[in-house]
Amino acid sequence: MKTKILSLSKEQLALFQFSILMGLSIILPLFHSQYITGPMVNAVLFLSAVLAGSTGAMFIAMIPSVIALSTGLLPIAIAPAVPFIMLGNAILIAAFILLQKKSFWLAAIAASFAKFIFLFGSSQLVIGLIAKKQAAVAAVSMLSYPQLATALMGAVLAWGILKGLKRI
Repeated sequence: MKTKILSLSKEQLALFQFSILMGLSIILPLFHSQYITGPMVNAVLFLSAVLAGSTGAMFIAMIPSVIALSTGLLPIAIAPAVPFIMLGNAILIAAFILLQKKSFWLAAIAASFAKFIFLFGSSQLVIGLIAKKQAAVAAVSMLSYPQLATALMGAVLAWGILKGLKRI
């Protein structure tokens, strides 16, 4: 005999998923490695786009950068880059949502490249805002190719989770 332990309405389930994803977006930046945190945060962004919808996902997109800056994952000298990182996350979500009906992988790869191109280009502007040369070099390196790599790794993680949830 099969029993339901937890029965949630569609709205309750959506709120539960949003809460989990929000919690993850707060906790994950506490890991102080771009190659650990980046894929996990990007996975949360992709998952948010599917499970929390565009409004919820855009809200979640703003959280990790603030947490990363406040916990030291992002050096304080790179603070001028935070709005660009937030916008890069929003670009990733928007591009993914726009294309996901065609193909998860097309959407994920295009969204990852869109985020990378935006952050790589905006890092040149950030260099002008950062007075210390060493911090500028760190900003450019954090906002360039690692962004593409971590977004693609995040897509793989999200795909595995969504496949397990039977959402793709």
